[in-house]
Amino acid sequence: MPENKVKFGLRNVHYSKITESNGEITYGIPTAIKGAVELTLEPRGDMIEFYADDMLYYSAQNNQGYDGTLNIALIPQEFATDCLGETKNDDDVITESANSKGSPFALMFEFDGDQKATRHVLYNCTANRPTVTGETKNDSPEPQTDELTFVASARQGDYLVKAKTTGETGSEVYEGWYDEVYEEVEEIE
Repeated sequence: MPENKVKFGLRNVHYSKITESNGEITYGIPTAIKGAVELTLEPRGDMIEFYADDMLYYSAQNNQGYDGTLNIALIPQEFATDCLGETKNDDDVITESANSKGSPFALMFEFDGDQKATRHVLYNCTANRPTVTGETKNDSPEPQTDELTFVASARQGDYLVKAKTTGETGSEVYEGWYDEVYEEVEEIE
């Protein structure tokens, strides 16, 4: 299939909670985050520049992952308890504590294209508490959205930050993208 010429739309946002035990990372079953409005990923890490002999002698990129912002209709309660460290008590009230610790997660999503949607995974994300906003409604009330800021950094061990599908990605990998976090299968020789 030919490559996309353009991208548009955001959908199929999922998260997968990370559990770490003895340095081993495992991903939970991906869970959908409904109501995605906008996703922005800003690269982290400045260009390294070294000057010698009165000129730019050496330059290299410094990949420290991404600063991300996900704008969604409403942050799901499950995400708040799984990844933001909030707790749900016996009265079905969700509380936030100053001592709460969030959990890292993988973030999966796709952008539609003129040929085929491109599916992405960010392997190691940590979210900040969301901004809480609201405003009075008027004659034509506009829905309010939640904004979640997060950092997507390199995963321990293999330093993977992100993966995405291409027009040539096989149907088994493409169709199973949201069943589990994509891991490259190493062929045994």
